[in-house]
Amino acid sequence: MKKMWLVRAGEGAYLIDEFIEKQAVAIGWPKLENIASIDTLQEVKKLLKTTYPGYKNGKINITAGQILRFVSEFNREDEVVTYDPEERLYHLGSVISDYEYRPGYITDKPHVRNVIWKGTVPRDVLSAGARNTLGSIMTIIAIPEEVRKELHEQMKNESNSPQDPESEEEADELELIKEDVIEKSNEFIKDKIANLDWEQMQELVAGILRGMGYKTRISPKGPDRGRDILASPDGLGLEEPRIIVEVKHRSGHMGANEIRSFTGGLRSGDRGIYVSTGGFSKEARYEAERSNNPISLIELDLLVELVVQYYDQFDSETRTLIPLRKMYWPV
Repeated sequence: MKKMWLVRAGEGAYLIDEFIEKQAVAIGWPKLENIASIDTLQEVKKLLKTTYPGYKNGKINITAGQILRFVSEFNREDEVVTYDPEERLYHLGSVISDYEYRPGYITDKPHVRNVIWKGTVPRDVLSAGARNTLGSIMTIIAIPEEVRKELHEQMKNESNSPQDPESEEEADELELIKEDVIEKSNEFIKDKIANLDWEQMQELVAGILRGMGYKTRISPKGPDRGRDILASPDGLGLEEPRIIVEVKHRSGHMGANEIRSFTGGLRSGDRGIYVSTGGFSKEARYEAERSNNPISLIELDLLVELVVQYYDQFDSETRTLIPLRKMYWPV
């Protein structure tokens, strides 16, 4: 069965004219010479580690997968797509050659496949789902069958009328894509938080509280009697609310005993925050609810919500712990 592949014409599609004029698609990594004989992922990874020693393991894994696809998984008569962002056009074609090592044929992209270009599809006529799939920034991706069919239908459609951005179906699809992007973003933020050490986690929680308008004091190393952070309007605990914070950064739920021990150390008028990246047991939540002092339990999901909500108010030290970039979404 024929497959369809998206091959990007370099960053910003700076090679799109060469791709079209020379009837080819190509990928870079020019330090790798003829790799036609390589047919396993491990071989590609080993070669990348030797040739590009500055690459980290994550980049090696992603790069090796893309190279192997181009060299070994592309077949003659497979279909290929590339995008011209200036014209907002997808060019569709078919692969007509095996892998070739042709340095200088396509600027700084020596690994080449010849293609025959057969037609174009404007981006504006595609559904939100198809645009989302084709918007990947990866050098090479496999195109799902439903998107392949849509591209073919639109290539045959001479009218090529743009999708109605106000249609209910289009709006629903965009909303689903947005929710998916947010969910993935939150999971990546969780990964960043999970990789902090315990002292950094204390600094992050204190930074969130400062972003909320409190002043904080972090307990020095050693026995803290269940008080990792003190937060209050004045920073000394003389003005209310006086917030006592305990931070646990480890896997596994906190149980009722830990919450009971924490609440037992609170004085009249204190507020308590217990942070556990491993979550809380049902009994622990019950113990917090029956406390005489107001207690807020913060697990990893809520911690991510707070990071996102107050990130603009973070000081530079806190932002360094979780570096994030703001992105904008059409409304």
